[in-house]
Amino acid sequence: MTSSSEEQRKMRIGFRTSIVTLFVAVVLFVGLTLVYLSFSRVSRITQTAASTFIDKVAQLGADRIDSKFRNVRDSLEILAGLPSIQSAEIEDNSRLYGLMASMLRNNPQIFNLYVGYEDGSFLEMDVIDRAKPAFRASLGVDEDAAFRVVIISRTGAASSSPVTLFLSENLIQVAETKAPASYDPRQRPWYVEAFKDEKTLLTGPYVFFATGQPGYTLRTVLKEGRRGVVAADLLLNRLEAMLGEQGLGNSGFAFLFNDSDRIVGHPEMSRLMDEIPERGDELPRMNAIKLPGLMQAVGAWRKGGASQHFFADDAGRSYVAAFHGVETAGNANIKLAVIAPLDEFFAQIISERRGLFLLALGFVLGMLPLAIWLGSMLARSLRNLAQQTDDIQHFRLTDRPRLHSVIDEINELGRSVFTMRTAVRNFSSFVPRPIVRQLIESGASIELGGTRREVTVLFTDVADFTAKTEKADPSDVMIFTSRYFAALSETIMKHHGTIDKFIGDAVMAFWNAPDDDPDHVVHGCEAVLACLRRNNELNEQFREVGWPAYGTRFGLHAGDAVVGNVGSSDRMNYTALGANINLAARLEGLNKNYGTRVLVSVAVKERVEGRFSFRSVDEIKPKGFAEAVRIFELRGETDGASEHAFCQRWEIVYAAIRQEQPAAALVWVTDFLALYPGDGVARYHAEQLRAGLLGTRLAAPAGAIK
Repeated sequence: MTSSSEEQRKMRIGFRTSIVTLFVAVVLFVGLTLVYLSFSRVSRITQTAASTFIDKVAQLGADRIDSKFRNVRDSLEILAGLPSIQSAEIEDNSRLYGLMASMLRNNPQIFNLYVGYEDGSFLEMDVIDRAKPAFRASLGVDEDAAFRVVIISRTGAASSSPVTLFLSENLIQVAETKAPASYDPRQRPWYVEAFKDEKTLLTGPYVFFATGQPGYTLRTVLKEGRRGVVAADLLLNRLEAMLGEQGLGNSGFAFLFNDSDRIVGHPEMSRLMDEIPERGDELPRMNAIKLPGLMQAVGAWRKGGASQHFFADDAGRSYVAAFHGVETAGNANIKLAVIAPLDEFFAQIISERRGLFLLALGFVLGMLPLAIWLGSMLARSLRNLAQQTDDIQHFRLTDRPRLHSVIDEINELGRSVFTMRTAVRNFSSFVPRPIVRQLIESGASIELGGTRREVTVLFTDVADFTAKTEKADPSDVMIFTSRYFAALSETIMKHHGTIDKFIGDAVMAFWNAPDDDPDHVVHGCEAVLACLRRNNELNEQFREVGWPAYGTRFGLHAGDAVVGNVGSSDRMNYTALGANINLAARLEGLNKNYGTRVLVSVAVKERVEGRFSFRSVDEIKPKGFAEAVRIFELRGETDGASEHAFCQRWEIVYAAIRQEQPAAALVWVTDFLALYPGDGVARYHAEQLRAGLLGTRLAAPAGAIK
């Protein structure tokens, strides 16, 4: 995949170069080809030109046939979507009859439209004069009758008798007769086969009973409402005029055929049908065209050969033919053939080659300067816009001047890109940049809701922030606090974290959302240690200018949470919610009691043990948790020998504390404090042990187990 993408990227050329090159290449190719035809190898070049041209004609003809079928299919889908059709309200429904008549007028190739239902109800509208004159004579109606409407309603207990209505061109009823009561659409092949193969729209070809002409039936199953089938009969004799227009020269012609080598459409279809003795429902075979090499060309094409072929008749006259399938015909497998004598191509090219060459040469010379100027101007502006949009996509949001152009569309595009850069830059200041980047890359919109996933959550807080800043100038508080937030935010994001929000002097961040991060716990620990170092550096700078240091405390926990957008449709926030989020916040607050700066849960320690140094602090039972949670102090990376000795010594002391022998444990803690007199965790436990021995109880941290 990568090599393919790189190859495509290497093959790309500039806009200016592509415009000028394509223009010059196309026109010069035509001109030089005509020159070449003037001097040598006229016959072979003529064959190439003829085959290419006739292939285009065949493709265009196939597209036109496709368009006819699509128009009928679209009409059936519109008809199937009408509430009156879905509910089988087919009796005395003038609005429905009017719509069906309009569809028939707009699709002259359709003989009728009809619909059958699972209870036997049936509605059909025919255009009388689209059949042979014998059809009108058999109906016994006057010339004012333009449409025949057959209505068989078997819906409910009050079903009426079948009736046939004859309507004028203005849909005024001119006659009424009884319809055949024995007719049951459910027994007809078009109804039965529709449910057997709903993907196939076309059946046939066959000769219609009412018209005696060949055609197809297009049908589709009702998707809603009553169970039933909507269908239309397509008369292929209506294609005679269109096929006649596809003819090339004096002798060229086009026709339709199927896999059974039967002709299903021809400019002289009526004559071919009349020439079949006792044909019944038969369609004429392709040998009726009387071109001996035609069947061989068709056979070669069916075996995977080119769509263009050359063959000769019995008299030695050369023909060129092209074949194309009709896409919407489906399983009916209709093919279009376009055939023309090669000598007519030859004569036409010889007679017109000089004029075409002069015209092509003059066009090249006249338009070349304009193409170069226009291509250069457009390429320069589009290249600039492409660079700006690429910068936006990769979050290079530095200010750039707005692009101006004499072309109104490019000028508007430049204004839009300028506005988009400003909006994205402002938007990314309020929403986590990974969220903004994800929205831009996926094209998705922001929606309320969330998903459950494991995250590592961090809460920070500045110790005694209010006392340090309450008497300071508010402007200075804003400046120094913003520098503090910027330093922590930059460090967290550098370690793949997402800044959720700033809460006063506190920061909430998490990992593994919105982007997947399999090492989110490791990155969280690395970010905390980096923030400690950055905080210390920043405090040195604060002290130099006389500003109080910001001593930051951290709480880190890993667990499942609901991550997503919360709020209202016009104001929402991407955040994480759940008991595990609250535990991280509580760990941050407990630092004050234990004299620590970083407290983490056992879930964090177990996931990264061996990568970082931890020491046990206590066990707490937070609200909402059934089991007690062990908490630890994150001390740093595991590459310090002194830190390792410190943690090992403390774990021995902590084991004595947990054995609930206060006197012995107090001795261990006292010895530890003799070595590390400033250790807050040891001092906390020493106070608790002394209080226990004296029969009193000091206030424990919220949720701590004593």
